[in-house]
Amino acid sequence: MPTISADELHRTAKYFMDNGKASSHAEAMEILESFGLSIVVAPSIGASALEQTALLTLVNVAARTFLGGVEVVGLPECIASTPLYAGRDLRDVVVELGGKLAVSVVLRPTWPIAVIGDVAPVSSDAPQWRLTWSGWRGGVTPAKSGCRLDEAHAIGLSPVLASAACAAEAFAYLSKTHLLAGRRAFGMSLWSPTDDWLDNINEPELSYLPSSLWLIGLGNLGQAFVWALASLDFGGGEKTRVLLQDVDHIAISNHSTSLLSFPKDVGTKKTRVVARWLEQRDFETDIEERLFGQNTRSAASEPRVALCGVDNPEARAALDNAGFGLVVEAGLGAGLDSFRSIGLHTFPASRTAACIWSKQVGQGNVSFREAPAYGSLAEEGMDECGLVRLASRTIAVPFVGVLAGCLVIAEILRRLHGGRGTEVLSVSALSLGDVELVPSANSDPYAFGFVGARSE
Repeated sequence: MPTISADELHRTAKYFMDNGKASSHAEAMEILESFGLSIVVAPSIGASALEQTALLTLVNVAARTFLGGVEVVGLPECIASTPLYAGRDLRDVVVELGGKLAVSVVLRPTWPIAVIGDVAPVSSDAPQWRLTWSGWRGGVTPAKSGCRLDEAHAIGLSPVLASAACAAEAFAYLSKTHLLAGRRAFGMSLWSPTDDWLDNINEPELSYLPSSLWLIGLGNLGQAFVWALASLDFGGGEKTRVLLQDVDHIAISNHSTSLLSFPKDVGTKKTRVVARWLEQRDFETDIEERLFGQNTRSAASEPRVALCGVDNPEARAALDNAGFGLVVEAGLGAGLDSFRSIGLHTFPASRTAACIWSKQVGQGNVSFREAPAYGSLAEEGMDECGLVRLASRTIAVPFVGVLAGCLVIAEILRRLHGGRGTEVLSVSALSLGDVELVPSANSDPYAFGFVGARSE
């Protein structure tokens, strides 16, 4: 009998099953097992919270996708100061997130290299990216170009953004889906997404963070929202109160997409796992384990701002009715040509959520049932019901969720600092420089509460 089910499927392996590069699930996994990444860090990482945030984000994202291994070279013994894992031994966290510690780079002709901090490019023919950031901007540049931002002063989201951009470029290179991967600067500004991120942009210092948020959905996107929020420096003061809403349990497949899901958590409700992770970082949490829908209402004592990361059109169509003062909703593409796509909406807006999403109710994902990989599973004994369910699962990669998470949290931060809100934004993880954006017509000040922040 076949050993793979829809709840066990590695969601990136499905990309190679659907595009025909793999004739079986096992072959798709072999492709991912040939992917790997070396990360070289400078000694300065021991004293830089921003460099630590970049490293841990990149390890967490890459280890879920590049199954051949993620090795970290040059990491000194130190205690983490990044808000993500403050007070922990940094080496222990790297291993916990799936990385391997190395003394020197083992040159492999197919493994690209990422560098963090003042590290000279390695002698290798493989692509090398420098993770770089400043202010509200983050991304990667070819390491040998010498192009970099100041990297000393930035909001916590910027190195998270740089790490997601690096993982996106590494996947594009390894999967041979973009000829320029490894040979271009690739990033964006979270303050002004349509501007060139390498230019000097007048971005404010980070002073305010949201005092409360309601998170709808705790899968790939919802966990990325949490990771992005936790990367911010609250300066030792009060942190955001977070209401977590989801009904699902963590499945084996969640490890391939969701930053806070690990094999040890399989079978545990997502709300409990995410709440525990947040509470370990001194966030206050509330749990709602009912489906979000037309009958959901926000009480006066509950968060007025919602972040939505579900792919259920019925739930998305109901966002206008719950009594929120502001909703930031993100969705990801699903098919071969769109799984890197990110769409963001905010409400209230010129169109209601019901107007946008009601037309999607009842529509399913495109099925690739006829691809050779599913024929192989049929030969192994999988019945038609299992095959259809497996074939209709979406392709998903964690770095796209992290990019979306940065955009969603930045939308709140921008409004808190007097910046123009966004009504609609569309971008692809293959081309962060091509952003389609419709500004929000609502210019009212953010009126939903804030706590203090500290930027480096």
